[in-house]
Amino acid sequence: MNHKTIEEISKRMAGIDIAILSTHTDGGRIANRPMSNNGDVKYDGTSYYFTFEQARTVSDIQANPEVALGFAGKGGIFSDAIYVAVEGSAELIRDKAAFKQHWTSDLDRWFDKGVDTPGIVLIKVKARRITSWAARTKAKLTCEASPDAFAP
Repeated sequence: MNHKTIEEISKRMAGIDIAILSTHTDGGRIANRPMSNNGDVKYDGTSYYFTFEQARTVSDIQANPEVALGFAGKGGIFSDAIYVAVEGSAELIRDKAAFKQHWTSDLDRWFDKGVDTPGIVLIKVKARRITSWAARTKAKLTCEASPDAFAP
């Protein structure tokens, strides 16, 4: 298995906007939903996503913070696309100062009062293991680390 640095994987991930966030439900099933990372965030092993307090995602994370993320580059299997799977832990943040650090104007269409929208929550996902596959070469690359190795 080839090992790559987070910086190498991050360069290949640039421009991917949507991640599939997977959580564990109270019934033991896995729930998946698309989440936007605004596409131009430099990936350092930590991802941030906004949602509403009432979302099932929040209750799933409160019960079990172990999550997975899936990313797919444009172009498909016969292109130079990259596919990335992330295993990590999620944290729910309800601090307006943190909201401001991660806010972009694209979020205004979902949260009409910006960081002052009632009931918003910031989900922070910290990677423990990152596996990527290069479509054309079929190469599998993995970064593994202790929970605090990638980012603050």
